[in-house]
Amino acid sequence: MENEILRLHQRFCDYSLTFKGNTPRTIQWYRSVISAFIRHTKLDKIESVTQGVIEGWILDKKLKNNWSAKTIRNNLQGIGLFFDWCVNQGFVQKHPTKDIPKPRLPKTLPKHLSKEESTTLLDWTRNFPYSYKFDRTRAVAVIATFMYTGIRLQELKNLKMTDVDLERHSLFVQCGKGEKDRNIPLNLHLLPILEEYLKDRKRLKKTCPYFFTAMRDDKRMGDLVIKRLIEKLRKKSGIYFYPHLLRHTFATLMLEGGCDLFSLSKMMGHSDIKTTTIYLSATTAHLQEQILKHPLNF
Repeated sequence: MENEILRLHQRFCDYSLTFKGNTPRTIQWYRSVISAFIRHTKLDKIESVTQGVIEGWILDKKLKNNWSAKTIRNNLQGIGLFFDWCVNQGFVQKHPTKDIPKPRLPKTLPKHLSKEESTTLLDWTRNFPYSYKFDRTRAVAVIATFMYTGIRLQELKNLKMTDVDLERHSLFVQCGKGEKDRNIPLNLHLLPILEEYLKDRKRLKKTCPYFFTAMRDDKRMGDLVIKRLIEKLRKKSGIYFYPHLLRHTFATLMLEGGCDLFSLSKMMGHSDIKTTTIYLSATTAHLQEQILKHPLNF
């Protein structure tokens, strides 16, 4: 017998993809949330979903799986958006998540590498004992692109050859998070690294349209390449990092170097400049510079 909740949720996903412009990745997240909810509650009728049922699911996950405040808020959002649609379409009258309080998120500073750690990580990436030359040039290009552009992991993997313009010193991110395009200027230190990678790419006669390619096949670099590279570099260098931490590092170091908040917000692809302001708290160098502006300094 067909599950009514899943049937309606499929219609919600189709609607979101067609009329809301949600990405396939967002749709996949919607599905993962509702699937987890149904596996736990065993419900199949939409009218069976009540505030109490959802609160019971969240409470159980908090106690047994130690869900964080962020995880709880994300799951409530995923369920809530579905029921926004259900109410608007007339499938239910009462919204079951509207009166559920959302836990407050802890105000933690974004973790990032220092300038010294960043330099050390790049040195380790260059000098790691790779099996093939292309492995080295690609690894250095990947890590340096993260650190010099603040690009997201998925955005890096989706880069096309036509997105990287070395002559105009520009990197184009097409349909980044939130379906937003943006241009990121290429740092002069990054240019020779990318040039060396492209030279090696040409040597191996790669014609794949994606910028970062697999070593053996003429296709896009596999999803596990970066994961394995990071695991190796962490172990050898002793520096703990991951792609999004390198994004935080880019933002923090840019502010420490004097970049203005508006320009950084554009390069990061933030919809709201308030999102960018979190990096002001992460950089003590910026605060030290500002305190010197006190009028009683003499």
